[in-house]
Amino acid sequence: MAEQGTDLSAAWPRLRWADWVDTRDTLHLWTQVIGKVRMAHAPMVNHWWHVTLYVSPRGLTTSAIPYRGHAFEIEFDFVDHQLHIRTSEGERRSVALAPKPVAAFYAETMDALSGLGIPTRIHATPNEVDPAIPFAQDYEHASYDPRAVELFWRQLLRVNRALTAFRSGFVGKVSPVHFFWGAMDLACTRFSGRPAPPHPGGAPNCPAWVMREGYSHELASCGFWPGGGKEG
Repeated sequence: MAEQGTDLSAAWPRLRWADWVDTRDTLHLWTQVIGKVRMAHAPMVNHWWHVTLYVSPRGLTTSAIPYRGHAFEIEFDFVDHQLHIRTSEGERRSVALAPKPVAAFYAETMDALSGLGIPTRIHATPNEVDPAIPFAQDYEHASYDPRAVELFWRQLLRVNRALTAFRSGFVGKVSPVHFFWGAMDLACTRFSGRPAPPHPGGAPNCPAWVMREGYSHELASCGFWPGGGKEG
């Protein structure tokens, strides 16, 4: 990475797209695995709000997910670079965040859930990416630069703070500040209360009915996405 000397305390941690694109793409797919675990267990909420992740003091978290009268949480810890799975019964498992293919991350995560008595079946193919390689077959995406990931998380911390302040001034229907793993964006959305025309769809490897639910009512969204060819 070219920005090894970046000051993590700076107002905006500098992270260029070209310096971490392979890590970004791998992390994107890992967040899809975890988001789909939440989707498998959480009750449906309009606009898919039940599948998102949230910025935490150490990374990204699912928040509490209900399971058979108990609860569990999955957190990406971008300080110690571990995936932590914790239950309300005091049990926990961890998966190391390190260079490894998506297939290995997926297998280790599913094994950890099973070891906690939370066997989980998900639609194990990514959405909103092309090509959509099934998780268990993806040995192409296998990069993980801890420094870059920490910088990205510190960007999310700052965006989360700004969007939380933006959200607070609106008295109508407004989403949480949440991380959508489909497009890897942290967003906040305000709604007018009026229905919207049916969304035409078009996101890669994502059914049109999914997009229609997400955009069923008039809305205005703002957020942050680590894409493009310049700065993140």
